Amino acid sequence: MFSAAAPLVVRADQKRELELLVRNGNSPQKVALRCRLVLLAQQGVANQSIAEQLNVSRPTVLALRAAFAKDGMAAVRGIRRRKRSPRVLTPELEQKILDATLKTRPGDGSTHWSVRTLAHHMGVSRTIVHRVWQRHDVQPHRVERFKLSKDPQFEEKVRDIVGLYLNPPDRALVLCVDEKSQIQALDRTAPILPLRPGLPERQTHDYKRHGTTTLFAAFNILNGKVIGTCQERHGSRDFVRFLNHLEKHLPTEQQVHLIMDNYCTHKSADVQRWLKPKKRNRFFFHFTPTSSSWLNQVERFFALITGRMIRRGTFHSAHELETAIYQWLAHWNGAPKPFVWKASADLILDKVRRCKELSRTGD
Repeated sequence: MFSAAAPLVVRADQKRELELLVRNGNSPQKVALRCRLVLLAQQGVANQSIAEQLNVSRPTVLALRAAFAKDGMAAVRGIRRRKRSPRVLTPELEQKILDATLKTRPGDGSTHWSVRTLAHHMGVSRTIVHRVWQRHDVQPHRVERFKLSKDPQFEEKVRDIVGLYLNPPDRALVLCVDEKSQIQALDRTAPILPLRPGLPERQTHDYKRHGTTTLFAAFNILNGKVIGTCQERHGSRDFVRFLNHLEKHLPTEQQVHLIMDNYCTHKSADVQRWLKPKKRNRFFFHFTPTSSSWLNQVERFFALITGRMIRRGTFHSAHELETAIYQWLAHWNGAPKPFVWKASADLILDKVRRCKELSRTGD
């Protein structure tokens, strides 16, 4: 049991001021609470009873009693701060935290450190760990994926396509061509709950599928305009139909360079027969290396239309989906924006070489 504490000494003028602060509706809650605590202590109420009445801890009561005895009303009105001796971030500690982050894993089998788990492991505050991670741009929670192309003509194809981006031929069109297949016309099983302050738009996780469509698109790297058409499938005959559609919308007697990936549809016998007539000698196909569709700028356009319209859209039929796609394309072509390609072929090849070296060494 705790021994009874003597009543706290409070002068008459201090008591009047404390009572005024308690009655004043404009007093901050913390200040009013401290005033009530001091008044109860002045009446000789036990510290434990004060703590229970005011819903605070007994150490808080003892600390305020001592502070009032020393500083008077300043202890009630002022901002009280705890005195701590923070651990100083020395260069040695910083390097130790960085090495632990990069070269070790948690002992519980986790794949990576978090701020709190590493702070507990190192015996430091999470603020220190977070500061070190920010200073060195270390993000253990993130992971990026990559795939190295095994194309024997990788360097040749990279230089060819990047050359078209950075130095396109005079009086020629350069178009990035591909298809976005199996776009689903999805309808949610319940009405969408709209966006509200403090709440995002909400959709049911389940859906009804009303068919699919395929978007064939050709992205002009000079002005950003897109020639697109939707079809039910994405076979070689469908691609030939798109090439015919593309030919009708392009100026005659002008060279056309088409950048495509290595999908078999783009190299089929039907496509080769389409290229045979003399009038199509102006069409030149350029293929990206295998596993390197990121070289094709139309992929970036597909990411835009997916993120802005398709992914969160609600469609009751494939026809409704296609209509929405055509409307979005028309709006895009009303104010097109080309993508600015800045990476040179040498820069790309140097990064790939360094990546292969890291993969071989395992560092």
